Amino acid sequence: MTEKQPIVVMKGITIEFPGVKALDGVNLRLFPGEVHALMGENGAGKSTMIKALTGVYKIDAGSITVDGKPTQLNGTLDAQNAGIATVYQEVNLCTNLSIGENVMLGHEKRGPLGIDWKKTHAEARKHLAKMGLEYLDPRAPLSSISIAMQQLVAIARAMVIDAKVLILDEPTSSLDANEVEDLFEIMRKVRDSGVAILFVSHFLDQIYEITDRLTILRNGQFIKEVMTKETPRDELIGMMIGKSADELSQIGAKKARREIKPGEKPVVSIKKLGRKGQIEPTDQDVYAGEVVGFAGLLGSGRTELGRLMFGADKPDNGEYYLNGKKVNIDSPYTALKNKIAYSTENRRDEGIIGDLTVRQNMLIALQATRGMFKPIPKKEADEIVDKYMKELNVRPPDPNKLIKNLSGGNQQKVLIARWLAVHPELLILDEPTRGIDIGAKAEIQQKVLELAAQGMGVVFISSELEEVVRLSDAITVLKDHQKIANIVNDDTVSQATIVETIANSGKEA
Repeated sequence: MTEKQPIVVMKGITIEFPGVKALDGVNLRLFPGEVHALMGENGAGKSTMIKALTGVYKIDAGSITVDGKPTQLNGTLDAQNAGIATVYQEVNLCTNLSIGENVMLGHEKRGPLGIDWKKTHAEARKHLAKMGLEYLDPRAPLSSISIAMQQLVAIARAMVIDAKVLILDEPTSSLDANEVEDLFEIMRKVRDSGVAILFVSHFLDQIYEITDRLTILRNGQFIKEVMTKETPRDELIGMMIGKSADELSQIGAKKARREIKPGEKPVVSIKKLGRKGQIEPTDQDVYAGEVVGFAGLLGSGRTELGRLMFGADKPDNGEYYLNGKKVNIDSPYTALKNKIAYSTENRRDEGIIGDLTVRQNMLIALQATRGMFKPIPKKEADEIVDKYMKELNVRPPDPNKLIKNLSGGNQQKVLIARWLAVHPELLILDEPTRGIDIGAKAEIQQKVLELAAQGMGVVFISSELEEVVRLSDAITVLKDHQKIANIVNDDTVSQATIVETIANSGKEA
């Protein structure tokens, strides 16, 4: 039997920018009929490698072979002509056009009088059907379907060029579990048609579910190519970050659980705090030095409760106590003035301000608490920025870079720094590790434990039950927009404990 030959061979790829070698002799092979994951931390060189393969960056050394032929990719058009198609993390479609117009954009069917829209929409329907999307009306506005469906339409558009290679860059970052399954079903169709798929994701469960082969990069260098099913997770993680999974799993393992002393007052105590249609009236205490995890399924009310505690949404009823004193937290400004901070789950739209620098993003909340007529003195600002750049290991270590140019993990670190700069007594973190690489995730988890050890109260909201159990002293379980249980975390508590609590719950009295 003839050994399967790769459709793409990238050998010894080197790309240098002023002062930095982004890729240093990296190899990558893509095989037809396989899903291949490019693995590595943020900054490992994944994005640069993709841009080399799509013609965005010219290589300084090395070679690229496509379908057995040496190929120079001097632009994205060269890549398309070579049969390389890309769907990026942010869906790059035109919402003011129809589904069919988006699918066929640049490939419209033409007649003697210009574009033949009947034939164009018929051709779009054919390409949608290949993806299992025959139920979509190509004449319907793109804006009438969900972001997840738009992602699938983007894949249909990519395949119009009869691609030999399909690159999917973080396609699952904003999808729920059902939407991910829909995407994987289409990926399998494309794979089984003989296309090579290059898949980038930070979600290890997804990597092991959908991929056949892995290439691991670290610090711009090629580490190894392996078959997915033959590679244990701890070995993969070790290659990615230079540490074993055992070392990572020790984060929180030796954490002494916070014992609440009799008569001790919580930093924050809410009584019957609720908002109609979002969260039922809820009681919750958070003590100094305590990590309280909010756990529950998508739509359980985790985020809604966090937003109420920060004043981002106004409650319809209930009382709010800060260190035993009744207060009125009715806006983020009053929350910040009372030393309560909240880092949103929607990092891109509600967190970072992309056109400001890292420095400006770090200082903006502190400046807001002082008012526009009391600017932070330069010396103090420099000290704050320098402190958190180092403590949180923000990369690259240049506070004057625009934050939109940083990786997701480093953007998240800057957001945490923003709130730490106001010295909160309560820090509410909503999905702080979602969609970031394993190394950054470990650093943020460790920082949460350090903050609690220093006496800060922390609310840790996450859809990943494993990290909730590992980091929390107490766990609040939510379901159907209401609190159903308080669990004191000890050695008997596991992810299964939370799942069983949700499955067997009735309403809390």
